Amino acid sequence: MSTTPSRVHMAMGFDPDEDVDLDPATRALIERRDRVLGPSYRLFYREPVAIESGKGVWLKGMDGRDYLDAYNNVPVVGHSHPAITAAATAQLATLNTHTRYLTEPVIAYSERLLATFPDALNRVTYTCTGSEAVDLAVRTARHATGNRGLIISEHAYHGTTVAAAGISPSLGPNNPLGDDVVTIASVDTARIPPEQVAAKLEADVRSAIEQLQESGAGVTAIILDSILSSDGVQVEPAGFLAPLVDLVHEAGGLYIADEVQPGFGRTGEWWGFERHALTPDLAVLGKPMGNGIPIAALVGTEESQRKFGEDIRYFNTFGGNPVSIAAANAVLDVIEQEQLRQNAAEVGRMLLTGLERIGADDDRVLHVRGAGLFLAMEFADADGAPDEALAARVVNGMRDEGVLISASGPAAAALKIRPPLVFDSGNAEQLLETLERVLRSTR
Repeated sequence: MSTTPSRVHMAMGFDPDEDVDLDPATRALIERRDRVLGPSYRLFYREPVAIESGKGVWLKGMDGRDYLDAYNNVPVVGHSHPAITAAATAQLATLNTHTRYLTEPVIAYSERLLATFPDALNRVTYTCTGSEAVDLAVRTARHATGNRGLIISEHAYHGTTVAAAGISPSLGPNNPLGDDVVTIASVDTARIPPEQVAAKLEADVRSAIEQLQESGAGVTAIILDSILSSDGVQVEPAGFLAPLVDLVHEAGGLYIADEVQPGFGRTGEWWGFERHALTPDLAVLGKPMGNGIPIAALVGTEESQRKFGEDIRYFNTFGGNPVSIAAANAVLDVIEQEQLRQNAAEVGRMLLTGLERIGADDDRVLHVRGAGLFLAMEFADADGAPDEALAARVVNGMRDEGVLISASGPAAAALKIRPPLVFDSGNAEQLLETLERVLRSTR
């Protein structure tokens, strides 16, 4: 089987066949890694970063350098947050067992979590990973509708189980999509006027629905990352997803909101789908809910989950175990007590303004966009084509300057900036100053 990596990996990742001047310790660690880990693993950056510890928005490298983390969404409230550490440690010293016993904390947390959602979303099922939650969402939707067909964006990423990988074309050309899966073109808000975005998507969704109905599969659901992060972080105009969901509902399908990346306050709201004035039938949450401790969930309406619950026994041995629940509850504490949704909105606006200023002075920047602490800067060449090579140079140049970001989009031509929510104005200034310096060096 081919192991051809995705475009993002090819553009900016470590290539073992490339002659890179690595320090001996890093080279030795890579060689040890390659001897024991599976060959499908990939390393970020042309010169991989070897990390030994993290705190807040900082990662400490084995080289002694501090790296500003402007990429990791899983430690949503920052690396090694003391409140998460204390809550998980105390619970681990008290009880950690499977979810077939009756325990109060999982009920209390569920009540608290569901209070952040629209009232209609009133049931939650726990898993250990976002991929499992996506898998469960697909099973639930297919059982509820009696249909098989799924509609996704053409560069989506939703996970790594068989079902989730089957709706994750961003995993690369050698990753087959599942049966009865139809893609719609990635949103391109850099090149399509805002007033035309919804109409273009509506036409694509109508075509996908017709294709699924003609094949006999019918429409199970449209599943979309609420900020379309793998499609290049597409955020404007707010509300453009709503007409698509209406079409899917009319065809008998459900709307599954993948909130693994935009959820838990990243956009300045609790949930990414709120930008589109939508209430999903099902919403998928992932590891940010435990700040990296394995916990994920499927949240949905009672109606969307009723038939599956009546007919099928589902049990996830340690999904929602007491230690993970304790960590998840502490995450909500920190988001609320440290006002991190407000911080995401305020610092995000500062970053967006700074990126727009930088882009206005650089003719290689095609477009800047973002919502809260989820931003993108897209590059194009003189002919207007996506400039994947420049994005890769910038990502690696930022790494060399001690700031960690990534790239996104079908052509991997958009910088992907997605820091922990404790990113402050000083961190934002450092990122912007570093980006300006790196861009000058790529001329």
